[in-house]
This record gives sequence, structure tokens and C-alpha cells, in this order.
Amino acid sequence: MAVYNLGSINADLVYRVPHLPKPGETLAANDHSRGLGGKGANMSVALARAGSETHHIGAIGSDGAWMLDRMAAYGVETKYVAKSEIASGHAVISVDDAGENSILLFPGANQQIEDTAISRALDCAKAEDILIFQNETNGLDQAACLGKSKGMRIAYAAAPFDAKSVEKLLPLIDLLFLNEVEAAQLQDATGLAPENLPVSDVVVTLGAKGARWYDTYANTQTNIPAISVTPVDTTGAGDTFTGYVVAGLDQGMAMGDALALAARAGALMVTRHGTADVIPTREEVRDFAP
Repeated sequence: MAVYNLGSINADLVYRVPHLPKPGETLAANDHSRGLGGKGANMSVALARAGSETHHIGAIGSDGAWMLDRMAAYGVETKYVAKSEIASGHAVISVDDAGENSILLFPGANQQIEDTAISRALDCAKAEDILIFQNETNGLDQAACLGKSKGMRIAYAAAPFDAKSVEKLLPLIDLLFLNEVEAAQLQDATGLAPENLPVSDVVVTLGAKGARWYDTYANTQTNIPAISVTPVDTTGAGDTFTGYVVAGLDQGMAMGDALALAARAGALMVTRHGTADVIPTREEVRDFAP
């Protein structure tokens, strides 16, 4: 079994600031770093570090070779990442002393993935594999249709959120990840609460309150409690959580067990500064003692 991830690859330019900038404010940063990021790359690293065979589908520019090398070093298969004439995606991230963040994103090559590249990657996928994607690349419709035709389980982390995109993809997906605000926005757009969506499993993350899993076929709701830690940086925590859930399912875990594992991984992640480069391994999650 394997996971195929159609996802973004970004350079994360991170600035430590005493507080998040206000409109019109010029603010001096206390520190700066460059790391691997993008929701897609974060999830691929989380999947690989959780122990799943992970194939990333995406694109970088000529300035992105270092990101590809780093993903490969973390255990991600990158042969389906194309080289684009467009500059690689990047994000400018401000992180305050409380661990909260604000992000300015340039999509770049992430929005230039060719249809043939997606088809070539998924030609190798099997029905027992999982396909996951987010909203930071093009090609979601094509990937979802191809995955569905092969009988793959299809997961969708619907961020950055766009109600129209999500609504269009609902008939094709099996597992939907939303945060609490996104779930409310989707309900406003569709008139459907999470438990009534035409998706077999819906996971709504609730920040410090944990997460809630809706099994719409069984008509059940399960609360996944958060693990209490002192956060220093919340960037990438949601991607880590999502990657670990999908990895657990890929490895045959029941949904409840995969969610509990992911909660531990997300809690450990927020105690670290950085994004993809500091996503914990399965062993670190196992040994984590908050």
C-alpha cells in the first residue's frame, strides 16, 4: 500500500516577531530562517515519517532543487515532481511569541502542474492505495476522477479553503479534513452540517479542543481530545495531523486509532519551531511524553 499526494512544495521564509504585524505596521523580526514547507510537502514528509510509502506529485522551479533533495532525504519519493519554468512557490510566515502565525503565499510552480504529469503518476497507483490533495495546486478535479476510476480511497484537506472547490469535489472523495471555521463556511455554502455531507468520513479539527470525527455512514460522532502542551509554533501542525491520520489508515489502523496517533503527532509538532523539517518521526511520536 502507498499514498499518492498531489501537493504544493514551498520555501518557507519564517520570521520570528514579538507580535503579528498590524495593517500599516513596520515590524523588526527577531530571527529568520528558510525551510521546506507547503501544505503538500508538509503532508508528504508527515506521511513518510509516519512510515508510509509516499509518492509526491507536484512541481518546482529551477530554484527548488534543494527542496526536492530535502524531501527525498526525509523518505518521500519525488520522481513525479516536475521541473517548471515558473519560480517555485514560497511562503512568508510571521510567527509571534505565542506561537500564532500569519502567512503570505506565492503559489508559483504549484499552479503549473501538467495534466500528463498527474496521469503518469496515478497510472502506477493501485486500488488499495490512497490519494490525498489540498487546495494549493491545480489539477484536483483530474486527480480525483482518476483516483476514483482506479478505486483508490480519496482524502481531501480542503485548505486554503474555497467553498466552490470543495462542493464540486464532494461526490468524489471519501475522507474530508476541515478546521472548525472551514466547516462552518462549508455549511453556509451547502446547507449541510458535517454529519450530513455526502462523504463517508469527515474530520473537523478544533485546535486546542482536539478534533471531531463524523462517520456519516454509521451516523456517529467521535471526539478526539487534544493533548495539552505549551505551543511555540503552530505552523504545519494541521498538516502533520492530517498526514499521520492518512498514514495510519494506509497502514491498516482503524480511524479512531489513526486519529489518536495523529493527535500525539500534532501536539509534539507545536512544541517545535519550523515546518516540514521538524515534523516528528513515528518513533518520536511513540516516545512523546507530554
